Amino acid sequence: MSVQWSFSSLKDYINCPRQYHEVKVLRRFTKTASKQMLYGSDVHKALEDYTRENKELPKNYQRFKSIVDAFLSIPGEKYPEYQMALKRDLTPCAFDDEDRWVRGIADLVVIDGDTAFVVDYKTGSNRYPDPDQLMLMALMIFEHFPSVQVVKGGLMFVMHDSFYTQEYERKDKEPLWKLFHNKVARLEKSAETDSWPANPTPLCGWCPVRSCEFHKER
Repeated sequence: MSVQWSFSSLKDYINCPRQYHEVKVLRRFTKTASKQMLYGSDVHKALEDYTRENKELPKNYQRFKSIVDAFLSIPGEKYPEYQMALKRDLTPCAFDDEDRWVRGIADLVVIDGDTAFVVDYKTGSNRYPDPDQLMLMALMIFEHFPSVQVVKGGLMFVMHDSFYTQEYERKDKEPLWKLFHNKVARLEKSAETDSWPANPTPLCGWCPVRSCEFHKER
């Protein structure tokens, strides 16, 4: 059974199938945006406007200017907030295509000949960087830009002035895609069998699904 997914939705499913089903599928509950999430959205919008339109950064975000400028100085075509989507056979399609299989948005893509650079801005902690997001962006770039042979990706932790990097080559596409196929197969199995087990963790108290038997306020 085919499903539509993104990096964030697949991560939500892996963290807790029950929450994923209640929030993403049935839409009986919604996640409340925290102050940290709202701040992150504001920073992303400010950096997008700066990279796309050269709009001056707000005073409280000026400290991020030199970090972003380092990437804007890379030669090549710039694609801020670049939307990518693929069908099940990995052919590119429109972001909102009804037949899409996976989609994602890269904060900044720079294409320089056969090399691509992809950057994702992070306003949270840099203690536990997740390379899977960079891997998925790289794989989607390979499909959207057939001439690209190497993708150099980075998670830019703007609050800590640190940069986590990874590099991917086109020749390694198949084994890298397999890592995602294995996770998506679990999601597809849940959809096929209508089985969405809860995954209780210490974070259950912050879960929006208050009807769950593991919610801390029950």
